[in-house]
Amino acid sequence: MLSVNNLSVQFGKRVLFDEVNVTFTPGNCYGIIGANGAGKSTFLKIICGIQEANSGNVFLEPGKRLSVLEQNHNSYDEFPVLETVLRGNKPLFKIKQAIEDLYAKPDFSDADGERVGELQIEFEEMDGWNAESDAASLLSNLEIPPQIHHSRMADIDGKQKVRVLLAQSLFGNPDVLIMDEPTNDLDYDTIIWLENFLANYENTVIVVSHDRHFLDAVCTHISDIDFGKINHYSGNYTFWYESSQLAARQRAQQNKKAEEKKKELQEFIARFSANVAKSKQATSRKKMIDKLNIEEIRPSSRRYPGIIFEQEREAGDQILNVEALSYSLDGETLFDGIHFNMARGDKAIIYSKDSRAVSAFYEIINGKLKANAGKYDWGITTSQAYLPLDNEEFFSSDMSLVDWLRQWSKTEEEREDLYLRGFLGKMLFSGEEALKASNVLSGGEKVRCMLSKMMMIRANVLMLDEPTNHLDLESITAINNSLKNFKGTVLCTTHDHAFAQTVGNRIIELTPNGVIDRYCNFDDYMSDTKIKDIRSKMYS
Repeated sequence: MLSVNNLSVQFGKRVLFDEVNVTFTPGNCYGIIGANGAGKSTFLKIICGIQEANSGNVFLEPGKRLSVLEQNHNSYDEFPVLETVLRGNKPLFKIKQAIEDLYAKPDFSDADGERVGELQIEFEEMDGWNAESDAASLLSNLEIPPQIHHSRMADIDGKQKVRVLLAQSLFGNPDVLIMDEPTNDLDYDTIIWLENFLANYENTVIVVSHDRHFLDAVCTHISDIDFGKINHYSGNYTFWYESSQLAARQRAQQNKKAEEKKKELQEFIARFSANVAKSKQATSRKKMIDKLNIEEIRPSSRRYPGIIFEQEREAGDQILNVEALSYSLDGETLFDGIHFNMARGDKAIIYSKDSRAVSAFYEIINGKLKANAGKYDWGITTSQAYLPLDNEEFFSSDMSLVDWLRQWSKTEEEREDLYLRGFLGKMLFSGEEALKASNVLSGGEKVRCMLSKMMMIRANVLMLDEPTNHLDLESITAINNSLKNFKGTVLCTTHDHAFAQTVGNRIIELTPNGVIDRYCNFDDYMSDTKIKDIRSKMYS
């Protein structure tokens, strides 16, 4: 059991937490949510002992072990891969190292031998003799091949490092597992493996994530940071979100009778419970449905940006034609022989195992990068708006946000300060924030500005390369809903599973050996065995 008692944290005059009291129990997975700046990462650091609170304490039951997913991917560069995983169980590794140090002594004595014997008994009780094989098995499950298990961490690529550090945090079955954005830099196959692993994990998991599908797949509880407090709610993220929206609507309906409200709540719980019961993760969660209680949830203080994409005019039938497009980087083929034709109203998820491929593709069809071969043609009635993966070039000046957005105004009305400030207010830049210099924005603020630019353009084709990067769950939900409702054409790349599943009606995968193009949703594409076989061949 892990408990937090009377925890208070304050930075200057700003109170982040005010006498927080929460308990995390075994067998449950808690998804920590809250608006940007609410204190999610701070809370995890306090639990882990990295940061101190102003008052209060964290209590971990004696004899229990806490493990943390390492955020610094270069922390273990000097160590071999297998040893890095073993270091995840610090008590075990300490004993292993002590035994090896004693054996390495040139003047090994009888006393040293007795000490080795004592340590070996402890080592055996911790199942130490199976540690290396267990670590190797964990690495193999995460597709880290045996031939690099003894390579230095510094010598493997970034994606492999993430997987090794994930294996490190999971190694030794820790009693409390702390994970801050565990799906970052993981591909879909690894995320699915992690979802299944955590859905069956019998100890305590505390996770911060902006991936709604991941939160839905693994969480038994949502721990909401709001109003300086942390409250646990039974259920996954979708249940929390929908129920908090319902609570807000009911609070606004002051004249509605109590009986009508109660009936609406009961129908909501019944509908949600039926949906969860049919889902693949339901069997492995500990009676989550039985504990759903809408009456515990109150309206949130969060603000959702007003993201609405509209078309200035509807496009004709011809949108985008791509013929034999190829691109290589430093002699490595990212994609080759790409053919497809976009139809009006298509919402295509552009996907590749190599994220460099999709970014290069977007840069090519936006005229910012030259392909090695092939061509593309935009329909004459199309207009395009593009959210690139790297938006730094747009934020090099110190002009205010009002002046920054004015660059994309089309009419005299749109150039007026009042209009621009109102537009920015909908995107959560209210009051003095609208006068903030554009070169001092955070990553999330820059993305919200880029989305504002796209809305001002009113294009009939939207291209978005990882639009959820740096955004909080509220902004992700807002843009997700807007793209679902958009009447034009969309090309989108995202590592957010829920985003891909709910927006896309077509999957276009770019590979070094051609394109895979299917009209279907993302889950069907990823689970189709025939497509899996094709994908395997295309990357070989």
